[in-house]
Amino acid sequence: MSTCASFEIEHLQFLDAEGKLCTGVNAPPLAKDHQQLLDLYRQMLFVRVFDAKAVALQRTGKLGTYASSLGHEAVHVGIGSAMRPEDCFAPSYREYGAQFCRGVQPREVLMYWGGDERGNDYSGPRHDFAWCVPIATQCLHAAGAALSYKLRKQPRVAVCCVGDGGSSKADFYGAINVTGAMTLPLVAVIINNQWAISVPRKAQTGAKTLAQKGIAAGLETVQVDGNDLLAVRSAMDAAIARARGGGGGTVIEAVTYRLADHTTADDARRYRDDAEVKAAWAREPMKRLRAYLIAAKVWDDAREEAWKAECAARVDVEVNAYLESKPQPVTAMFDYTYAELPVDLAQQRAQVLAAEHDGH
Repeated sequence: MSTCASFEIEHLQFLDAEGKLCTGVNAPPLAKDHQQLLDLYRQMLFVRVFDAKAVALQRTGKLGTYASSLGHEAVHVGIGSAMRPEDCFAPSYREYGAQFCRGVQPREVLMYWGGDERGNDYSGPRHDFAWCVPIATQCLHAAGAALSYKLRKQPRVAVCCVGDGGSSKADFYGAINVTGAMTLPLVAVIINNQWAISVPRKAQTGAKTLAQKGIAAGLETVQVDGNDLLAVRSAMDAAIARARGGGGGTVIEAVTYRLADHTTADDARRYRDDAEVKAAWAREPMKRLRAYLIAAKVWDDAREEAWKAECAARVDVEVNAYLESKPQPVTAMFDYTYAELPVDLAQQRAQVLAAEHDGH
């Protein structure tokens, strides 16, 4: 019996949990670009400050259910900072760091989670997709965008994010399959945070890695330490360059951990051990990049506290803008779905207007 094909999955990591460069690896140029690393770290810290404020708003009844990004900062900022404005981003529902890199305003995130769909009409590239709560359908949207870029011979790339649970969905498999079959410029990032709500990674699939799912589609694949900004950016830069140059798509598995509840409607203490969460905090992304920058003598505790204060002030401005936004008229629920309103909904719209006029 002969072997017709064999495969392997590379794991990419440059910074260890203590913020030191791993031995035996060639660090990317970004490792020596301390100014760019500082800018990226500041973005990550802003996301964390914003995230804490958003959770506090939900707990005080000023925001609806909110999906925290705590622990995902390196993955999200690594993705967003690697993309060009003309590229297309198809997020799921917690990649705020990537979207802030692309011009989305924090107030728009708050508006969306506050129940106002105007938040989905956000700043940044108009060709980016809206937040997507149906699991993994955004992968098909990104594949469609990638197909259009290829047909139009445009040097643009589509990037989508999906969770470890979402990578089990047929939508994800369909997206990567057509990407491989048609050599599309798509980068699919599986953000493996170990938990699909209360379902652990080990119960999701028998595959040793999630990255290897891309092998069946004929795509380039790599697993990265998702808490290592250097690793995420290195993988993203390579994948985007390959896609833009006509080399086809890539599946990147970014291994990280969801340090918070799935959303503010969840209580992860019901299904996760405290020891597991404590161990994850020791590997979290902010700690290791901060240690690296401090060792390089370009960051210190005083600058950390000053930047946190500046972030808090910026977040307060965004929160106030959100809280002061005027609500939409009640008719808005009818006006933005159909080009021509069906008769029954037109009647309901008239009834709502009449009731509002009567003060009900």
